Amino acid sequence: MTRTIGTEVRGLRAPIVKEGDDIVEIVVNSVMDSIKEQGYSLRDRDVIGVTESLVARAQGNYVTVDEIAFDVKNKFKGDIGLVFPILSRNRFSIILKGIARSGRKIHLLLSYPSDEVGNHLMDIDKMDELNIDPYKDVLTEEDYRKLFGKEVKHKFTGIDYIQMYKDLGVNDNISVYLANDPRAILKYTKEVLVADIHTRQRTKRLLKNAGAEVVYGLDDICTAPINGSGYNPNYGLLGSNKSTEERIKLFPRNCQPVVDEIQKKLKDLTGKNIEVMVYGDGAFKDPVGKIWELADPVVSPAYTAGLHGTPNELKLKYLADNDLKDLNGEKAIEAMREKIKNKSSNLVGSMETQGTTPRQLTDLLGSLCDLTSGSGDKGTPIVLIQGYFDNYATE
Repeated sequence: MTRTIGTEVRGLRAPIVKEGDDIVEIVVNSVMDSIKEQGYSLRDRDVIGVTESLVARAQGNYVTVDEIAFDVKNKFKGDIGLVFPILSRNRFSIILKGIARSGRKIHLLLSYPSDEVGNHLMDIDKMDELNIDPYKDVLTEEDYRKLFGKEVKHKFTGIDYIQMYKDLGVNDNISVYLANDPRAILKYTKEVLVADIHTRQRTKRLLKNAGAEVVYGLDDICTAPINGSGYNPNYGLLGSNKSTEERIKLFPRNCQPVVDEIQKKLKDLTGKNIEVMVYGDGAFKDPVGKIWELADPVVSPAYTAGLHGTPNELKLKYLADNDLKDLNGEKAIEAMREKIKNKSSNLVGSMETQGTTPRQLTDLLGSLCDLTSGSGDKGTPIVLIQGYFDNYATE
């Protein structure tokens, strides 16, 4: 009988993970317990996604505000130009708290009308009405308040981020400016800490070429242990999340052995070759708030070999309206299946693929996992995806 279901996604509940827990055992046991309770079976090329926070917590990958301050103080000798951070209580506020605690004067340069991930500092229509050119105009905080009001609150959080960030200063050591050219910060200091995420390499290059004397990024802070603290050698503070008022959880490190061992244990237990990935933020954009969710440096810091690459798919709608336009019913179904079975192993550039998403498999799957697990109280930090690699021709 022809299968009537394609991709299925299950959010799996897990115990509360603490520092020192065996994350591999927890994931494997959670999967096997779910199978026993629900009565389903695993199949080759099923995908298990494990949220990055579980891995980082088990690793004990944390740093404190004072440890951030220590590292920043050692890397900068004078005033710090802090360029293009995102607007976030969870992601950046506690990092700023640590930077401010270094005792250095901070010149904070914010991008506008929104930050890198789409959090707005102003109404873009009002910006246009005021004839502000975001490509060249530099605004002081005084300019900003005069133009947009004494209190400008974020649509979703209700927070005035400029005021919140200034309040995190020590002895009023944070001044705020708005610009989209990072080189504007060099008017105030030649020592710069780059805080953007996906555009950080370009920002560093522009600053160095313009005469900046010291340039680091958030990915260069806390890259090694500080008195036994956590660390991330690849991403530093990028991908971190607030844990307490004095501590942050870093993006997990050394995740490849974790996914490989989960895959091996599930193979031993079930005989199936299961793909495994660690996932963070999904790479999708909210159409109402215009917020792009990807505040982590990558969607997936580690995944098993079978998840490498991009989809190689035909566009069924295109084929139905063109190649198969004169066929109906079973004849159309059989013709479609034959098209899929005989498709090329490399469809790049083919008209039959137009409209398919040329994203990495891990970005697509990570977004699916992130939307399934959510960021609240669902309690499903492990996600099982079945049938993702099936297609219309799969029996």
